[in-house]
Amino acid sequence: MNSLFAYTKSYQYVLSFIFLLPLVGISQYTDVINSNRPGISVSAYAVGKNVVQAEMGLFYEQQDHSLLNTQSDIWGTDISLRYGLLFERLELNYEGTFQDQNITYSNFDLLAKRRDFSRNRLGLKFLVYDPFKNPEANKPNLYSWRANNKFQFKNLLPAVSLYGGVNFVLGDNPFYIGEPTLSYRGMIATQSRITPRFVLITNTAYDRISTDDPELSYTISLSHAFRNPKWSVFVEHQGIQSDRYADLLIRGGIAHLLKENLQLDFNMGASLKNTPSRIFFGLGGSYRMDFHKDSLKPIEDQEADQNGGAIDKKAMKKKKKADKEKGNGAEDIDLGPSKKQLKKLKKAEKKKKKDSSEIDF
Repeated sequence: MNSLFAYTKSYQYVLSFIFLLPLVGISQYTDVINSNRPGISVSAYAVGKNVVQAEMGLFYEQQDHSLLNTQSDIWGTDISLRYGLLFERLELNYEGTFQDQNITYSNFDLLAKRRDFSRNRLGLKFLVYDPFKNPEANKPNLYSWRANNKFQFKNLLPAVSLYGGVNFVLGDNPFYIGEPTLSYRGMIATQSRITPRFVLITNTAYDRISTDDPELSYTISLSHAFRNPKWSVFVEHQGIQSDRYADLLIRGGIAHLLKENLQLDFNMGASLKNTPSRIFFGLGGSYRMDFHKDSLKPIEDQEADQNGGAIDKKAMKKKKKADKEKGNGAEDIDLGPSKKQLKKLKKAEKKKKKDSSEIDF
């Protein structure tokens, strides 16, 4: 086992490739906060250049091991700090989990305690493919609301990102006895927008590279936005395999958008085995500090008819009215055009064609 997973220079080359991918891309910024919580899966998209985002929570877990005859109570906190670094596709991410575990060994009438970081890592995520980068190929069907909202196989084509990170084991960590200070993690994250309300995310990760017990894991997450888009739910499955620990977990939860930069959430889950059995729940929130600025495009580089067309004489009045009626962010979530909006778009399209067909003498 040691020889198979021993740390070699090839690992350094692979990690260097992940970190030094060509750093060019298109905008991943959204007007509303896009959090990885309340699940554990990671989105394929970055938060956007110069966006700072904190995702934090508290959790409780009960573990019972049927073979060792132990019972554990665990309290902890987890945090993820995300920053859009240099480019729209690139994200710097710190993830940490600090927990306090009380273990009762029933066979020996003994109580033990463990307290430290069970997760402590820093990494970079880079979007390598985005199926929505061409807006012309993803325009709504102006003649059918159903066509815009039904499942289509092309929607399974996911956005894909690569992640490379470093795990830190500092001091005498009781969760990772004998492990080196540094180990490495690589991951592929995909994200598919199945319908305007359903999003599928998958993560495949190889973790703790360079240790005696590297870990292979996968996560599959499906989220759904309600008719009121401020509310969403998710269900998630995670599989973990290593010589040190293996498990199958399922989670579910709900998230609520309070403001365009603030989200609260609740989650709970359990394991599908009893060595150990695990039951856990948590609550938390995500907050975004938005310093994003759109890059300006010279007018000579803009395509024809991409500036909104002629200026309406009532444009400023409409803008003032829109500013007055501005809500708390949920209205910025893109769930696709409604039937009423489709009628307006269809009417505008017909007017545009009519205007373009007139001959100017």
